[in-house]
Amino acid sequence: MRIDRVDLRLVKLPLVRPFRTSSSVKDHLTHVLVRVEVSEAGRSFVGWGECASPADPYYCPETYETCWHILKDFLVPLTLRREWSTIDDLVRLYRLVKGNNFAKAGLEMACWDALAHRDRRPLASLLGATRAEVLSGVSLGIEDDMGATLDQVERHLAEGYRRVKLKIAPGHDVDLVAAVRARFPKVPLQVDANSAYSLDDWKALKELDRFDLLLIEQPLAHDDIIDHATLQKRLKTPVCLDESIHSADDARKAIEIGACRVINIKVSRVGGLLEAKRVHDVCVAFGVPVWCGGMHEFGIGRAANVAIAALPGFTLPGDVSGSDKYYREDIVRPPVLAHRGAVPVPTEVGIGHEPLLEVIDRQTLRSLEVRP
Repeated sequence: MRIDRVDLRLVKLPLVRPFRTSSSVKDHLTHVLVRVEVSEAGRSFVGWGECASPADPYYCPETYETCWHILKDFLVPLTLRREWSTIDDLVRLYRLVKGNNFAKAGLEMACWDALAHRDRRPLASLLGATRAEVLSGVSLGIEDDMGATLDQVERHLAEGYRRVKLKIAPGHDVDLVAAVRARFPKVPLQVDANSAYSLDDWKALKELDRFDLLLIEQPLAHDDIIDHATLQKRLKTPVCLDESIHSADDARKAIEIGACRVINIKVSRVGGLLEAKRVHDVCVAFGVPVWCGGMHEFGIGRAANVAIAALPGFTLPGDVSGSDKYYREDIVRPPVLAHRGAVPVPTEVGIGHEPLLEVIDRQTLRSLEVRP
């Protein structure tokens, strides 16, 4: 197989409501879409991918502008018209590019989709999926009004979502969790700090032990596993690592030193579906549960998340919620939707959702076509 053409689109979608974390507030998201045309033995196939990178370097060092640059100037030139048979072969073509995992994930995802079309198989099947549906939770941003948070929790539970994740930050943690737990004593509940705390804050985090949380996600520095290991020894609640895990080797090291008891797998953060599957396999070997995190993907990236989350090691509800929770209009048909807290795994070929070119065209801020 070889890539004959790559199209990049910078696409902006408004959010249904602003989303606030410990580091930023967003009312829209801008992602890079990657479309590839791949040929083999006189036949051609199209695949779509998505770089779900943030606009700012607060969650990770990448932004949509760095993704555009790395794709245009490095990843596409290194792969265009080069022969490859498997995704392993493809990844080796750009092995010299360090980091930039969100950019890599977009190109790799598009090639997985093209490969699935060649084989006339659903992407989930190609990855080794075993589930017909993926259990879904919701992630709620920080609100100034406690009542607004409680109302959101009630609404999403009524919609059937299986667990709730609350974003927390210093000064916006214990009282928030106490209020939600008091009103919803049985709901599976977890919190996400996005690296907002230091080890000096361990006593405040220890207070969260009394609320029977599923996990505390990435409380300490984005590149740390050592202090997380110290923290985990002091907490009853499982620590879950997100930002710290960029590869299967990172996962292995973190588990071996006791830095976490759960791992969040994000396709974009680890550089694509191939490495996401490898992280999954490491965690299964160690008996560590995983769940699929999200970056507010548009429909293309969200469909890929559904496919990977159908693997057997994903035993906790993930952030693969319906796109209607974030966007009034998705860029794929049918839209990715949750039904009573579960997202069906597509059985159609490829990602199982057709890109809506008229919507993509309308929301495109910039485009680039690359041929040999």
